[in-house]
Amino acid sequence: MSPWVFDPNSGGVKIPETVKRRTEAFIRSYAEQHFAGRYTRLDIRFRSQFCYIDAYTEPAPPGPDFPPPNWPESREEFMERLRNTPTHLCRLRYFGDDERWGYAHYSYAQEKYELSVYLSGEFHGRAVDAFQESAELYLSE
Repeated sequence: MSPWVFDPNSGGVKIPETVKRRTEAFIRSYAEQHFAGRYTRLDIRFRSQFCYIDAYTEPAPPGPDFPPPNWPESREEFMERLRNTPTHLCRLRYFGDDERWGYAHYSYAQEKYELSVYLSGEFHGRAVDAFQESAELYLSE
């Protein structure tokens, strides 16, 4: 029989309501202080052991020649669609400790969440640190 080895990319504990409220409030407060103007709204959702964080942004307006002939939507419809398309930032995995969340950033190349290491070199860290790392990656100034 092989020894048990911890896998930071599996398992977790269902997130209690008090932790959900505290985590969401802390992330929103941090985002407002450090990333104001880089997003129009945040979507923070919880499901079982996971916390998903998405951001919505104001898209850059298309050039004057938009839309091209035969484009299936108007300029206004195009802009509204982009405004309502989330930028997936990260997925956090709860292991029962507010200070030790697992972290997976969203890889647009792979179109899935991929296990990430915090800047500290650890697989676990604070939720706000995962948000910060992902926001710096995906929410340009």
